[in-house]
Amino acid sequence: MLKAQDIMTKDVVTIRGSATVAEAVAKMKHHSLRALIVERRHEQDAYGMVTEADIIYKVVAYGKDTKQVRVYEIMTKPCIVLNPELGVEYVARLFANTGIRQAPVIKEQLLGIVSVTDILTKSDFVEQPQSAIFDDAIQKAVAEAREICKAKGSTSKECAAAWDIVEELQAEAAHQRAQKPTKTAFEEYCQENPEAAEARVYED
Repeated sequence: MLKAQDIMTKDVVTIRGSATVAEAVAKMKHHSLRALIVERRHEQDAYGMVTEADIIYKVVAYGKDTKQVRVYEIMTKPCIVLNPELGVEYVARLFANTGIRQAPVIKEQLLGIVSVTDILTKSDFVEQPQSAIFDDAIQKAVAEAREICKAKGSTSKECAAAWDIVEELQAEAAHQRAQKPTKTAFEEYCQENPEAAEARVYED
């Protein structure tokens, strides 16, 4: 599974909050960018972001002089940031849920930036869709759980633990698809082996 750090652009272009919007526009044009990371003033400060939309909606739309408006007046700070370990599909979902198109990758310091273009061009969602990967993992876990339960007994702790793994995978897959499974693999197993449900009643 690819992570944010695998697809991020490491050469990040930054700008000072005190810079003018005209300077920001010049940097965006020069580097063909749609957003700039706004530098921190000190180590405890948060990073900010200024986007082309900020400039269009907050400056151009009101006829303001870009040489008179400062970046800190229109930027978003603190901006949404990404953990480098975050899976690409969750980066995509974060973008979808918040409406953003790019976010810096930060772990103590600025490591890079991920944009929707990075997700589209650098990730492997076409070759390896996560839904297919989850389906394969679930099928394998179900087969292993049935083998364990056959060998150890349907009411054994080992059987219960094996089904715990299956249900964790199914829960993650359901979250990935934003839908709840109609029936879990363990519920189907319990239809065949009703006594198995008792083995998963854990004491506090």
